[in-house]
Amino acid sequence: MKKWNLVIDVTECHNCNNCFLAVKDEYTGNDFPGYCAPQPPHGHKWINILSKERGRAPMVDAAYVPTTCNHCDHAPCVIAGRGAVRKRQDGIVLIDPEAAKGRKDLVAACPYGAIWWNEERSLPQAWPFDAHLLDRGWSAPRPVQSCPTGAMKVLKISDAEMAQKARVEELQTLRPELGTKPRIYYRNLHRFTKLFAGGTVLGEKGGVIDCLAGARVELLKDGRAVAALATDTFGDFKFDRLEAESGPYEIRVTHPDHRAASVPFELHQESAVLQDILLQLA
Repeated sequence: MKKWNLVIDVTECHNCNNCFLAVKDEYTGNDFPGYCAPQPPHGHKWINILSKERGRAPMVDAAYVPTTCNHCDHAPCVIAGRGAVRKRQDGIVLIDPEAAKGRKDLVAACPYGAIWWNEERSLPQAWPFDAHLLDRGWSAPRPVQSCPTGAMKVLKISDAEMAQKARVEELQTLRPELGTKPRIYYRNLHRFTKLFAGGTVLGEKGGVIDCLAGARVELLKDGRAVAALATDTFGDFKFDRLEAESGPYEIRVTHPDHRAASVPFELHQESAVLQDILLQLA
């Protein structure tokens, strides 16, 4: 059976908040019986965009991660709801706007913090994947349609097809260790969850120091090269997807016209931006 999934590319999200605003526009003041009661105009973020900066000047990047109800296959809220929250056959999780009244305990049931408490209506609420629109024949939820960069894409495919796509395209879910099996997938999530090590290689020639393109840069761990690349036109290099608290590393730089150089460093909770590495003429 085909089921709904959402794939979000972290590198394509620019924090424009169109997805957040689309959800606000759809649900604030609008009642969809059987699907969702109106969202309050303030306080709720059914799509909540997390942000993270990595590195320091002159090598800094920012990542934005839209988060929402994950419509988990093993949803803790469905278990805790005892009928107040249901999982549809097409993968969508819905909080019943009648049966869930007064159930503030369901807010804490979600380990992702994606359920919001509507004080006025005494009701837990979350983004229902625009199920009311999809059931009317819409091809995609409003947040997907409103995304100007194409960072969000919706798929209705079988679980086997989605699992294959996730493997081939290295898609990830949030906190997979929880075993909830989310249906919201992320591409390039390492921009938010991992660290990088980078810097600039300079070369001396004829008394002039300039950016050195094409130098070979190796990343060493315990004396063994675990990755290698060449510096770009500006002499820059960047090793990504490194683990926090992974300890000591070494950068080794070589170039046919220059003497090799090595720089040790350690990774803790922040990405490592190394000082300019100057290679002397051989």
